[in-house]
Amino acid sequence: MTLEFSRYDTRRYPTVSVTDGYGDWSAHYEQTVHDEMDIALLDRVSSVKWNSVAAAVDLACGTGRIGAWLRAHGVREIDGVDLTPEMLDRARARNIYRSLRIADVGDTGLNSASYDLVTQSLADEHLQSITPLYNETARLLRSGGHFVLVGYHPYFLLSGQPTHYHRASDDEPVTIRSYVHFFSDHVAAALAVGFTLVEMHERIVDDAWIASKPKWEKYRDRPTSFVMVWRRDADR
Repeated sequence: MTLEFSRYDTRRYPTVSVTDGYGDWSAHYEQTVHDEMDIALLDRVSSVKWNSVAAAVDLACGTGRIGAWLRAHGVREIDGVDLTPEMLDRARARNIYRSLRIADVGDTGLNSASYDLVTQSLADEHLQSITPLYNETARLLRSGGHFVLVGYHPYFLLSGQPTHYHRASDDEPVTIRSYVHFFSDHVAAALAVGFTLVEMHERIVDDAWIASKPKWEKYRDRPTSFVMVWRRDADR
């Protein structure tokens, strides 16, 4: 079941599209997105042998933060896909991607069965439906490959906390259009394409998080993000 975030929005910031929002945010995205939200979860994944991955595709790659982490952990060839040209420009400047393209994560145009690993981080909440994402991921993966999805926790969205940034021009907060996907939505979409869940973790605001961002004390012990690791075992 997909729900519009707007019904839970407690802040009522102006809402913009994904491309407009991330295009505007791209200049200071690296300074505002906290590693505790996604990188800390990737560090906990044990079911994927990163240095054995020959080819990966980073969906919604943004500025290339996740691509840089993958390269540092031994992934040899990485392709990137994103909707926002400004974010791709910053990813390109890292010189770590084999290729970068503007495309929808549900219809990348990449070759089928070409990857050992697909990743997506902090982007599924912007998809009105996650079914095309799982369908496309299954198409891209070789048998035995993994899909590592880091997501913004539905609890936080249901609590009225949106994905947002502050405009560089006037420092006003802006929400990027989002949707609530429950874990059951992920399970249903994944099982439909032959995936098996092999690992899952949730990120809770703790001492390490608050040491980096003291203002998050009010969110202590609440979940903010999650990682699911799916393995492609069966043909569609």
